[in-house]
Amino acid sequence: MDTQPTRDAAPQPEEITREVVDLMANLVALFHREYEEAAAARSLTGAQAKVLALLRRGPMPMRHIAQTLSCEPSNITGIVDRLESRGFVTREADRQDRRVKLVAATESGAAASAELRESLNFAREPLAALDPDERTQLRDLLRRMLSGASGPGA
Repeated sequence: MDTQPTRDAAPQPEEITREVVDLMANLVALFHREYEEAAAARSLTGAQAKVLALLRRGPMPMRHIAQTLSCEPSNITGIVDRLESRGFVTREADRQDRRVKLVAATESGAAASAELRESLNFAREPLAALDPDERTQLRDLLRRMLSGASGPGA
């Protein structure tokens, strides 16, 4: 008689969760690597490119940029200084609170951000393995996951 516990063929929920987390981490690493390369090809740092990407939403206070990117406001000042010197952003006092500096992308900054975004191929290849219905399902699942999350980017 076999006294060894039998193991179900189906993976346990914890195993699936770990695998999903690992797979997402691999996709994120792939994205970051390609994003940094695409930014460098345009003489931008990854942080500068991320600020320009955030500004697609519209002008925002420097403090909000820092919070969204999880960095110190002083770091954002340096990033914005360099973007401003290249003509990619402007800084203006907020009309409602003149102590607050709003950063806005210029036309050339918005164009640089759009060009960078269009150059990213990382998602095209993995997503090509999914048919349109599967892509829609994946999008909906990711939205559902993010709507239940908290913190920057959520």
